[in-house]
Amino acid sequence: MGQCHVDPQLRPQSTKAGGGGGIALMGNPNSGKTTLFNVLTGLRSQTANFSGTTVEVKRGKIDVRGSAVELIDLPGTYSINAVTPDEQVTCDLLLGCIEGQNPPDLVMVVVDSTNLERNLFLASQILEMKIPVLVVLTMTDIAHRHGLDVDATKLGEELGCPVVSIHAAKQEGIAELKEAAAELLYGEKKERKLVELPMAPPVCGSCSACPYHERFTFTEDVTAKVVKSKSLTDGEHTDRIDRWLTQPLIGLSVFAAVMLGVFYLIFSAASIPMDLIDGVFAATGDYVGSLLPEGDFQSFIVDGVIAGVGGILIFLPQIAILFFFLSLLEDTGYLSRAAFTLDKLLRRIGLPGSAFVPMVSAHACAIPAIMATRTIADKKDRFLTILVLPLLTCSARIPVYAMVVALVFPHEPMKASLLFAGAYGLGVFAALGMAFLFRRTLFAGKSQPLILELPGYKLPSLRNALLCTWDRSLVFVKQAGTVILFISIGLWILATYPKSEAPETAVQQIEAGEHLIAAGEVEAGESLISGAEKEINRSALEHSMAGKLGKAIEPVVRPLG
Repeated sequence: MGQCHVDPQLRPQSTKAGGGGGIALMGNPNSGKTTLFNVLTGLRSQTANFSGTTVEVKRGKIDVRGSAVELIDLPGTYSINAVTPDEQVTCDLLLGCIEGQNPPDLVMVVVDSTNLERNLFLASQILEMKIPVLVVLTMTDIAHRHGLDVDATKLGEELGCPVVSIHAAKQEGIAELKEAAAELLYGEKKERKLVELPMAPPVCGSCSACPYHERFTFTEDVTAKVVKSKSLTDGEHTDRIDRWLTQPLIGLSVFAAVMLGVFYLIFSAASIPMDLIDGVFAATGDYVGSLLPEGDFQSFIVDGVIAGVGGILIFLPQIAILFFFLSLLEDTGYLSRAAFTLDKLLRRIGLPGSAFVPMVSAHACAIPAIMATRTIADKKDRFLTILVLPLLTCSARIPVYAMVVALVFPHEPMKASLLFAGAYGLGVFAALGMAFLFRRTLFAGKSQPLILELPGYKLPSLRNALLCTWDRSLVFVKQAGTVILFISIGLWILATYPKSEAPETAVQQIEAGEHLIAAGEVEAGESLISGAEKEINRSALEHSMAGKLGKAIEPVVRPLG
């Protein structure tokens, strides 16, 4: 996607016939934007990409004076001076540069009341454009606990646009927010004063020489006018906690303990629904197979389609639980601290600190982990992370590890547990080792420095975590699930064709088994028939396309045993 060069002082023009551009929801990361989106749309939302982009946005419908208006949740950004792909998409949407997508009719800018000065930087940039703007003050309950009282009316006067204060979790102020949006969309159009500040790229020699100096001065002045009181008590508590959580040794120990707890819950809590799903699809396959005549069509439906869908959904509980707990951890503000703590360690190897969340996700399934790398801004860092994620131990390998451990140490639980842990450790070692190698060969250079905000600590929203889990699970089923299903069907075709004649010895064994059953020796006859059927299946697989491909690569994998 190319850079957008539309003059921001001009009102964007529609690039799509018919209909409006809806409402764009913008804000800094961790400003409460996603919580507000979930409250406004509930479960009536879907995740998709704009045409020609790989950046993910959410779309939903909200009711504004009886009309269903599209609400677009854009990626969190600190500025519209695009550096990352997320920021580029946000800028392009505002300026009407996305093909087939109207520019928004209204922009809701979410502003964190506890970090007003920083959040107003983005708001001031959007206010320079001739687009209707509605500023939404969030985190008001936390601001009050911090001793901060933001005068929304005064802030609206300073910015020249409506300002609504809300408490999204309790749905306070939502009705006022919708009414303010309706007035901007359908009411009498009024001219508002535009914030006129430079938008040149930063070339800093000193703070006063920085082209952003006037913008920062503006946000400082506005904050000083609208914030009535201030207390640093909670901020001091936060700093005191951060001194411990971001300290290398303690921080890594806490992170290891948290992840161990998450993994334990993933593997223990997910076992029940996974066994249930496995049983349901096994029973479904048996029932459908009994209704269909024996042959290729029956095998295709039972072994290809039903088994393929079951193979997708059986891992869904682990993925859902992982995203649920990651959402809770992110809501508390802990994930930012963990990324900060791990950044120095990962950068020595060649990975960015922001790679740690995809690496954690990869222990459940590599597919959502690869999807999660879209948050890594630098393209080299993103591709490097994608390459090493499959080396980490995903849940699909657990049955294999368990089988090998049981065979090697059947009566020695201590050695078995050490071997099992070693298998996990080997995956981590392989991933980090290959990252170190790739950084010095294919992706030579240093990883980009990690710049992130450490948000304030707060109680997580259970509703938000459940909605996030639902959304991410749907993405997995729709995007990854369809690919897995097609692969499953493709493997069935490769393993079934071309057909081959059953070995003569196996046919004779079946006949002998039938004679034994007729003679009353049922157990011996069934055992003989079972062995013969296995021989027939082995022979059929050996002569199929899959068998021939397996034999072709056998010299390569033979050293593995």
